[in-house]
Amino acid sequence: MKIDHKQLLAQAERISNNGNLEGAKNLYLSILKDNPQDLQAIKGLEGLKEGKSLNNQLELSQEQVNSVMALYANGQIQDAIDNIQSLNKDFPNVPFLFNILGVCYKSLGQLAAAAKMFETAVDIKPDYAEAYYNLGVTLVSNGELKAAVKPYKTAIALIPNYPDAHNNLGNIFKKLGKFKAAIESYQWAVAYKPGKFAGTEFNLGTLFSDIDQKTAIKHFGKAIAIKPNFSQAYYGLGLVFKDLGFRGEAIESYNKAINIRPDYIDAHKDLSNIKKFKKNDPQLLQMQKLLVNSDLGKLDRINLNFALANANESLKNQNEQFKFLNEGNRLRKIDLNYSFDKDQQLFSRIKKEFKSLPPVIKKSSYWTSSVSPIFIVGLPRSGTSLVEQIIASHNEVFGAGELNFLNQIMSKLLNEQFDENKGGVSEKVLLSIRQKYSDSLSSLNTSKKIITDKLPLNFRYIGFILSAFPEAKIVHVKRDAIATCWSIYKHYFSSTGTGWAYNQEDIAKYYGLYSELMDFWHELYPNQIYDVGYEDLTTSQEEETRMLLEYCELEWDESCLNFHTNERAVQTASSMQVRKKMYQGSSEVWKEHQDYLKILIKGLSSF
Repeated sequence: MKIDHKQLLAQAERISNNGNLEGAKNLYLSILKDNPQDLQAIKGLEGLKEGKSLNNQLELSQEQVNSVMALYANGQIQDAIDNIQSLNKDFPNVPFLFNILGVCYKSLGQLAAAAKMFETAVDIKPDYAEAYYNLGVTLVSNGELKAAVKPYKTAIALIPNYPDAHNNLGNIFKKLGKFKAAIESYQWAVAYKPGKFAGTEFNLGTLFSDIDQKTAIKHFGKAIAIKPNFSQAYYGLGLVFKDLGFRGEAIESYNKAINIRPDYIDAHKDLSNIKKFKKNDPQLLQMQKLLVNSDLGKLDRINLNFALANANESLKNQNEQFKFLNEGNRLRKIDLNYSFDKDQQLFSRIKKEFKSLPPVIKKSSYWTSSVSPIFIVGLPRSGTSLVEQIIASHNEVFGAGELNFLNQIMSKLLNEQFDENKGGVSEKVLLSIRQKYSDSLSSLNTSKKIITDKLPLNFRYIGFILSAFPEAKIVHVKRDAIATCWSIYKHYFSSTGTGWAYNQEDIAKYYGLYSELMDFWHELYPNQIYDVGYEDLTTSQEEETRMLLEYCELEWDESCLNFHTNERAVQTASSMQVRKKMYQGSSEVWKEHQDYLKILIKGLSSF
């Protein structure tokens, strides 16, 4: 972000006129740092009337100030507190003393007492930017993120070129999920202090990873330039390159992250997903060594088992592959504390809500909507990424990937709003779903009016979708049952909502729930759900693509046949596969492992 120095000059003059001489001085000095010959800034600085310093004004000697600061700097916190409290008897209204007292209390972990001191300091001196900043830091440390926003904003209003305050405010917005505001705060921080905030550049890279991958790469690069051994930045680069289909660049970035930090489990895991291993591969030996570490964290141990399973699959070491795969799945199920009964109850609950067709939102209620969604649903690993890539290759379509918007809305509604004893879905509820989802879509970085939402498990909410979005298209992707479920079993999912995916029996039972619910939706909404057979698509690409586009009311676009050339980011496990031309036979691979999948095969025997 380029900051107009004229804007800063105007700001300096304004706050100077309001009596904030210190803030004006800092602004002028900031301008002169970049433009030493700026006459207006020089004149403004010279024109500031010299007031008494804070310490002199309050009749504190420099020696007294130095004594307090020395005690704090030497770690003699309690002595510093005692000294300050003694000085307070003679100087009861000195903001500096309350500020440093707050700093002392915070260092002792006494956050409530610290916050009270900072509040006292700004009550005495309302333009005390440092105390506002310290208050913000303290509130964040106490978990009061929303409360911390105001003091940080006040500090910035007093001293606009306060990069640390901008950065910390960005951290708050990021944690609160206000990513647009976070980006803006981070941009101000790095603009005021370029080449200094490696962490901020990294955060910008992370935030842009979902919306603008080229910008994300730029910020990760800046983070690395500032901090060459920034392993997380290299890992972030790897993720972006992977999403863009740049396999070589992704491998190189993951390797750099691991070279800096050999125990970087996430980097090992993601590298193992895209790398072809060789016998006695150094990374394989590294991972094996890490696994025997008794201090390894729970999630790291899970991820490492999946990574070793991937490596051994690449090496065709079937026994080793399943040894690690079974252990990784076992640990993940324990970690998520999965209960099939809860999913069974959820599916029954959804069916109950639709024991009779709910009201459909009238055209007059939604006609003003400028966006038409296409929901691509099914089970994970069924080919939903491929189908989205095909549709998103159309010149009128924006492929948004796996959006969690609807799932968040529906989870809250199903848990809180609906009365289980009444059943049925009101138009008020449907309008609420529509409004919240539409508002969420507006955050996407696109001007296109047709948007794909490829969160597979949205199949659970098809009835709600077709009631709240009568204009929506539902594309259901179905693949061979065993092929789908085998692929699920071999993958680690970051989402905590897939606890059923880590046990062969659970997967088979969940497939039954899914199959029954899809039958229910098809019966309830005949001819409104379009089924795409994955195997049919791979064997009759053009014919199936034409029918798919026709259902979506899209004119024929040759680009949809060349989906593998689409440069859009794909943030799923299939990001590399969709960069390849259509290929056949993937649904037969499970047969190589059938001796290890007996429980799964038996559970799916009726499908």
